[in-house]
Amino acid sequence: MQLIDGKAISAKVKEEVKNEAAQLTEKGVIPCLAVILVGDDKASQTYVNSKEKACKACGIRSLKYTLEANTDESALIDLIQSLNENDEVDGILVQLPLPKHIDENKILEKISCEKDVDGFHAVNVGRLVSGLDGFVPCTPCGIMRLFKEYGIEVSGKNAVVIGRSNIVGKPMANLLLNANATVTVTHSKTQNLAKITKDADIIVVAIGKPNFLKADMVKNGAVVIDVGINRLENNKLVGDVDFENVANKCSFITPVPGGVGPMTIAMLLKNTIKSAKNRLKRLK
Repeated sequence: MQLIDGKAISAKVKEEVKNEAAQLTEKGVIPCLAVILVGDDKASQTYVNSKEKACKACGIRSLKYTLEANTDESALIDLIQSLNENDEVDGILVQLPLPKHIDENKILEKISCEKDVDGFHAVNVGRLVSGLDGFVPCTPCGIMRLFKEYGIEVSGKNAVVIGRSNIVGKPMANLLLNANATVTVTHSKTQNLAKITKDADIIVVAIGKPNFLKADMVKNGAVVIDVGINRLENNKLVGDVDFENVANKCSFITPVPGGVGPMTIAMLLKNTIKSAKNRLKRLK
């Protein structure tokens, strides 16, 4: 069994980003990410602060907009519109979840697809499904990078994705499909889940249920990717995989914390650089 070290690979990606940001800056394009936070959700604040810190460390300009929880939907749309029109902004990210009175889908569609570094806009989703170049959601994109770094062959493999969210499950399935894996997407309505997972060479779990994937659901030699982050009552952080019992059956497995998590911000920075490069092309 080999542990997949997301911290080490994310550090490698950030180093690449730092070099690319320096090259772009020399050419007069300073990569810039704008992050919008609505309300005072503690977890969201933590995420936004860590994104800001990562930008700073890599030479990406970071703009942060903090709005009150009772902010009007139209005021948020106006802010997004002004950032869409600002030529010096490469990426726009609205931190989710949003307060209940704001329609998330409507807001995500207002972000220009050319600045949608989260990869959630319908145009970028369509490009991913069609196998075209665009912005890919950061967590699944990070997982594909981990496969590459560890020489894990995806082509021809039987892959099972547990979870069908727009943020992880669906884009993950499409990326695996584009890489020539045979993909099964499972979810809360799937029957005989263990029968399906037992046949899998690769299992990606993203459902937010602590220790959900048990050892008897995994075949020997499988690659297991755990996207879950759950805090137990004793304050311990665990994933969606029963790590202690599953690990010794795997050829590769991601730990929680330190597996998939660090890759998400690293790929967000990478997407911001990609957008800045597109800006440079337009300027030429």
